[in-house]
Amino acid sequence: MTTPPTASDTMKSIGIVQEGDPVLTQPARPFDLPGEAPAAREVVAALHAAADRAAKVHNFSKGMGVAAPQVGLARRAAIVRPPEGGVIVLLNPTVVEASPEVDEQYEGCLSFFDVRGKVPRPRVLRVEHQDFDGQVRTATFTDGLARLVAHELDHLDGVLYVSRMLPGCEVVTVAEYKGTGRQWQYGEGQ
Repeated sequence: MTTPPTASDTMKSIGIVQEGDPVLTQPARPFDLPGEAPAAREVVAALHAAADRAAKVHNFSKGMGVAAPQVGLARRAAIVRPPEGGVIVLLNPTVVEASPEVDEQYEGCLSFFDVRGKVPRPRVLRVEHQDFDGQVRTATFTDGLARLVAHELDHLDGVLYVSRMLPGCEVVTVAEYKGTGRQWQYGEGQ
């Protein structure tokens, strides 16, 4: 009798680097754009392919993101797919402003998908990033999208969400977590 694969086993089987691999805890190297645009396009294509594979094995009702280190590439690129559709490509992203207002919600990570942890994040995040042609852009993200972007930017800095959890908070197993299939909730006073 074989044991059924865990959620993390499934992510590993589709090419997502798992916790313990040093690429996840090292800062990623930026692209020199536009000179490295072909390399950046290859990395972004690998991120799209990984996100497509992940979407086939799990329903991401809160949206999802993949950072280059999660596919074994120590480069400063990530994509975020909001729950309403579309895709945000972030090349050489840097947070230029974070709101003092934060909220705490559960997050998961493709690189250790068997658990969820409650993480405080800014409700508004302003991020500078580049296009493939090297043009600098600034984007503002709020609530759930700010959370997704902050999570992916952490990956590019070699930070995993468990290090952002408040002291005394512990991760919960997927079986204990009650938020699968539901959006994060944001409202007044949260």
